[in-house]
Amino acid sequence: MKNEELQNIINGLGENLEFSEEGSEYLMITVSKEQLHAVCSKLKTDPDLKFDYAFCITGMDWGEELGVIYHLESTEFKHAIVVKVKTEDRENPTLDSVCDIWRTAEFHEMEIFDFFGIKFNNHPNLKRLFLTPDWVGYPLRKDYVDEANMIVK
Repeated sequence: MKNEELQNIINGLGENLEFSEEGSEYLMITVSKEQLHAVCSKLKTDPDLKFDYAFCITGMDWGEELGVIYHLESTEFKHAIVVKVKTEDRENPTLDSVCDIWRTAEFHEMEIFDFFGIKFNNHPNLKRLFLTPDWVGYPLRKDYVDEANMIVK
């Protein structure tokens, strides 16, 4: 299915969805954090879309906002999209978990929590995955300072 056809179907799944194809082969959809879970659920279950595979889930720090980028594919129809969600709350960033929709998201969300500090509502086992439990801070945030390894001149 072409991106224009995908956009026409997806546009009816939520309110105020933003679409772009700039610099990508994929149709990119930006969804509000309040709609994330509902839209993702519809992306998977809609019989014309069937995005049944979350092949890449990445945390992002855009400076003012933190967020997540989801690369989704339909293994049946062979089409793919990118879904972006952002939060401006850097002190207590929270998004809804999608691991009940795509099981692979469970570990991706733990990794994002570990490195960016984004908490995922309704995640079954949210904890640090790579860093020690006593680690302070989130090393992939742009404002992270690694004081233990600073070079002093």
